[in-house]
This record gives sequence, C-alpha cells and structure tokens, in this order.
Amino acid sequence: MSWTENDVPTQAGRVAVVTGANTGLGFETARALAQKGAEVVLAVRNTDKGADAARRIAAVAPGATVRVQRLDLGSLASVRDAAAELRESTPRVDLLINNAGVMYPPKQTTSDGFELQFGTNHLGHFAWTAQVLDLLLDVPGSRVVTVASIAHRIRAAIHFDDLQWERSYERVAAYGQSKLSNLLFHYELQRRLEARGAERGTVALAAHPGIADTELVRNLPAVLQKAQAFAPLFSHDAEHGALPQLRAATDPGALGGQYYGPDGLGERRGAPKVVASSEQSYDLDLQRRLWSVSEELTGIAFPV
Repeated sequence: MSWTENDVPTQAGRVAVVTGANTGLGFETARALAQKGAEVVLAVRNTDKGADAARRIAAVAPGATVRVQRLDLGSLASVRDAAAELRESTPRVDLLINNAGVMYPPKQTTSDGFELQFGTNHLGHFAWTAQVLDLLLDVPGSRVVTVASIAHRIRAAIHFDDLQWERSYERVAAYGQSKLSNLLFHYELQRRLEARGAERGTVALAAHPGIADTELVRNLPAVLQKAQAFAPLFSHDAEHGALPQLRAATDPGALGGQYYGPDGLGERRGAPKVVASSEQSYDLDLQRRLWSVSEELTGIAFPV
C-alpha cells in the first residue's frame, strides 16, 4: 500500500528542526510534523517569512509549538550563531531535517566566498549539522535527514580541482555537484554514527522529492521554463514532494543509511519508497575525501 501523510505516527514529545521551512517542501514537512504533535523549529533565513509560516502552521495545528530560528546557510557566522541559539533554547532534538537549498542561480558566492549552491546546499548544512549534532546523539530514535535530488545524477561530479567553479560556471553541473555532495555526506555520516554503536540511537537517512512544484524552479534554464506548462504531467505538488523526507524522518521501519524517493516513473513523482542513488554516491573514497575537504573549508570538525 502507498505510504501517505496519514501514516506518520504521533510525534508528541518530539522536537523537529527543519531548515528552509518557510515555504515548499520544508513548510509541508514542518506542518505535517506539527499536526502530528511535534514541537517544530523553523530554521530559516528570512524570519518575517518564517513568522508567517509559523502562523499558517498554527492555524491548522492548534496548540502546536512552532518556533522560528534565524539561519542563513550561506554564512558560516550565521550558522555558528544559530547553532549557539538553538543549543540555548533546545536541550535535545529528535529530528534534524536538512531541507533548505538553492537551485540553478546565476553565478554567486556565499559571504565566505563559496559557490552559492555548493556553499549553501552542502557546506552550510555540513557546518550546521556538525554544530548541533550533539543535541541528537544518544536521543532514542533521533534522525538526521538530508534532502538530496535526482539531480545528483545529472552532470554531477565532485570537482576537487575547482569546487567553487572559479574557472568557469555551469549552474546545472554545479547544482548536481551540490546534491551529490549531500548524498556523499549522508552515507559517511551514517557510517560514523554506526561506529558509535547501533544501540546509541542516532541514524542518518536521506530523501529526494522527485520533481516538485516549488519556488526552486524560479531559476530554471529558459528551455525548462518553457516546459513548465507540461509540469503536471511529470511532477507533483510540494505536499506530495515532502512525503519521502517525512517517511525518512518518521517511519518506524526506516533504517539508517536508507534513501527515499517517489515510486513513479523515473522517481519523478509518486508515493515514497526506498530507492537507490547513483554509483558514485556510494564511493567510500569520495565520501571520505569530501568530508575531509568540507572540514577544512568550514573549519568545523564533527563530534563523530
């Protein structure tokens, strides 16, 4: 039987932190968790939009505790400050859902000089997870969910000789690099968590939404913008696109290291199920090398 939002078990007593939760997949994920009883922290760059999202969630989840936390993943200083604030306000976290991202922007850099997609989608979440992970460690049933994309298969490689695309910039390939990085990070994190001992609780999972109609499509290349009229034929809305990450976060049967995506043709839309990622995403040497480089670039080491 297809897994739906109705299959999310009660989240009463649990704390979930969702990045990029003011719109799209992040909003739908946060809303669903709040409706199931979780205390939800909306970790967002724009706190005004975050406050509006919190009000909309409160309207459909009466009595839910929804808080807004400023987090700009494009700034390591902001990531550091946000992590410190979260640690002061939240003694433990059950679910860390790394959902935020940018897709196909013109060439830009973060405040730290990283290419925007790699810097936000991967390095920002890498630094964020490193600095809040101890809030999850040893919390029974706690999970880190990394949101990837089918784009990790599209012109994707880790360009260690030019990670910041300084010699030339191709936004589709740069996005593919950032999403492949998400999966390499996910698998290496799970292996490190396993090394602590399965009985200690925290696991890492990943998910992708297929092709979801969200604000991310605003920077699509012109040829794809023209195809938007046909989007309903091969995509689904944000509510359905959020189901794979919701299942990864809440399904009692989900296992560390699993990757969830839609079950339809090409994994573009459909009900969430366990799927496979690309061959290079499983490359242990690539995983370890990217982890080491990411620690060097961010200046942040993981507690595992």
